[in-house]
Amino acid sequence: MTDRQHAGNPLWIAYEYAAMVIGFTSMSLISLAWIPFALVFSALLPRRIGQRWGRYMIMDAFRTTLHLVSLLFPCRFDLSELDQLRHQGPLILAANHPSRLDAVLIVSRLPNVVCVAKAVLLDNVLFGAGARLARYIRNSSPLEMILSAREELQGGAQLLIFPEGTRTVNFPVDRCTSATGLIATRTGIPVQTLIIEFSSPYLGKAWPLFKAPRLPLHCRIRLGRRFAPPANVEAFTGELEAYFRAEQASASPSTVAH
Repeated sequence: MTDRQHAGNPLWIAYEYAAMVIGFTSMSLISLAWIPFALVFSALLPRRIGQRWGRYMIMDAFRTTLHLVSLLFPCRFDLSELDQLRHQGPLILAANHPSRLDAVLIVSRLPNVVCVAKAVLLDNVLFGAGARLARYIRNSSPLEMILSAREELQGGAQLLIFPEGTRTVNFPVDRCTSATGLIATRTGIPVQTLIIEFSSPYLGKAWPLFKAPRLPLHCRIRLGRRFAPPANVEAFTGELEAYFRAEQASASPSTVAH
């Protein structure tokens, strides 16, 4: 049966909702089970050891959830190119941001990623304890964010940042902020771009949280250009935005959300 024939089929719609419920439920259960350990480790372990465990467990939880969903449903997550970055040392990973799933997909493959996260996530009852143990960085204060990012990069971590600042509203990409260039300039760390492509706008800015995915779902992340730390932040920001636009324009139509 083709995708067009599936459309409007009550059984297929129920199947799509089942995929969403199983994905959300498995993620939530893993997070709940990890909370007491995260709290104890935060109190007892040295910071470096605790954050290493915190990042590894988040990676493992995301990978387990994606594996379960892909086994039970027609969801394909093509993330193998990210494995090339595992042993490349500190990098600023700059990705476009079409979906709520973007960080989940990236972190599921990389064991030493620190994310720039909204304060509401770090204070969240379900996910906050694990994110704080992993030493994720609050985005509430630009100066604090830059200083924390520099500290983590100097310690060998890879920093994940979305230059648009929030999920894309005007596809293929929104205006980029200067944060990526500022961090690269202050740290001397190169910027590795990641190009995220989806077959549908699932969990994008206009997609309600509890609306089921459109199956089959195909997500792909590929490695883009690696930029040297810029001398001119404003020029770099414009170049980065233009690069993301060009890459999205040349992407396969079957894996681009719009």
